[in-house]
Amino acid sequence: MTSPLEQLQAITLERVNAALNHCLSAHADANSLHQAMEYSVLNGGKRVRPMLAYGAAMAVGDINTDTDRAACALELIHAYSLIHDDLPAMDDDDLRRGNPTCHVRFGEANAILAGDALQALAFEQLTQLDHTPAQQALQMIAKLTQAAGAQGMVAGQAIDLAAVDQTLSLQQLEQMHHLKTGALIDASIQLGALSAGASASQLTALAKYSRLVGLAFQVQDDILDVESNTAVLGKRQGADQALNKPTYTSLLGLEGAKQKAAQLYSDSLDALSEFDQRADGLRAVADYIVTRRY
Repeated sequence: MTSPLEQLQAITLERVNAALNHCLSAHADANSLHQAMEYSVLNGGKRVRPMLAYGAAMAVGDINTDTDRAACALELIHAYSLIHDDLPAMDDDDLRRGNPTCHVRFGEANAILAGDALQALAFEQLTQLDHTPAQQALQMIAKLTQAAGAQGMVAGQAIDLAAVDQTLSLQQLEQMHHLKTGALIDASIQLGALSAGASASQLTALAKYSRLVGLAFQVQDDILDVESNTAVLGKRQGADQALNKPTYTSLLGLEGAKQKAAQLYSDSLDALSEFDQRADGLRAVADYIVTRRY
């Protein structure tokens, strides 16, 4: 018998990979730009954000083709952000998912353009919804726009870059990661729920859950940056330490960070208390986030 996490992972991989292949093939061209786009999107990855979208849709209703497009859009935004994060002017990483980063493989100019193109392609997906009423579709577009831009992920990345060799308080670190990582995780859950017709009260409860698991994801990332190794992570182990970036492990210590992750996990389950067994996928994702090893 498969677990709720295994069921959700199987649904996610089948549906979102098909959606990603379809939207990329619609723009296929035998040039280095398209090759760089495919390379960065179809080279594996945990698909956590699509998984959260599908889990949220299942918690409030049923998955449909609009959920697929939302999940596709989320993964395209995530892929674009990784391309740009890895650039020499940003985190200057040469390894991603065990492979050379996009700019190492295709050059910096093509990597920048591939990221730009993936971002635009993401929003295109949300203009092609079939089942979602117009008001909710606009809400989905607005949510993803805010999460991806200067009110969310990009703002968090800017704070992260400015924080090198700086001392941040725990509150400042949490705010940075709520923007850098948590905003897109929140958008993933909200878009998935909206695609399945969530009520206002359900969206509020899910927003609380998403804030907690988004933070837990980053705490566990910081733990893995200390405990894991490059071969398992698929990216350089100790990269944050090498750049002298503030992390939860540097502020709280390794054991303190583990306690923080455990508390966030417990609180995230409490946030789902009004949902029945249909939210077991989201509960399983919360557990996965704080127990994953890469």
